[in-house]
Amino acid sequence: MIKQGDKIINARTGQTMIFLKTGNETKGELLEIECFSPPSNSKEPEHIHPLQENIFKIISGSCTFSVNGIEEIVCAGQTIRITPNVKHHFWNSGDIVSHYLQEFRPALHIDEFFETFFALSRDGKLNGKGIPNLFHGSLIMLKHKNEIRVTNPFWAIQLLTYWTLAPIGRLLGYSDNYRSES
Repeated sequence: MIKQGDKIINARTGQTMIFLKTGNETKGELLEIECFSPPSNSKEPEHIHPLQENIFKIISGSCTFSVNGIEEIVCAGQTIRITPNVKHHFWNSGDIVSHYLQEFRPALHIDEFFETFFALSRDGKLNGKGIPNLFHGSLIMLKHKNEIRVTNPFWAIQLLTYWTLAPIGRLLGYSDNYRSES
């Protein structure tokens, strides 16, 4: 379980997260993370947060955001708010490490999602697009369906796929979370 002060690193993208405030500490109201993203062409999959507002406050450097298909570079001193259920993804297309604060309101359990995916990345268990195998991914995405959903394919197709593959994933020994083997 993520606690205030915990630090995780995504081996695929180089992104570092330091947890400043967690849902447990804010009665579920807020997750606040200090983040560092090195320049990279690696993009996370386009996604939504169905029930959460996601706020980025850029401290130094910049990040490129694609929000509803429109790209925008957000620079030091600027803030971008992404309301619930809006398609987006971001990356650092600049030349220096981007330093920013990221908030999720309400916190829900998105911290557990990050902890799981960063551990999978560290152990080389994600493909080039940052996705685990379908059996393991189905369990994880079902658990976090209220926090995060990829935008393609349609949600109904994803949900049907997850419901179908999750029992097989359990039989194969996967769970809806993952902690690093190292």
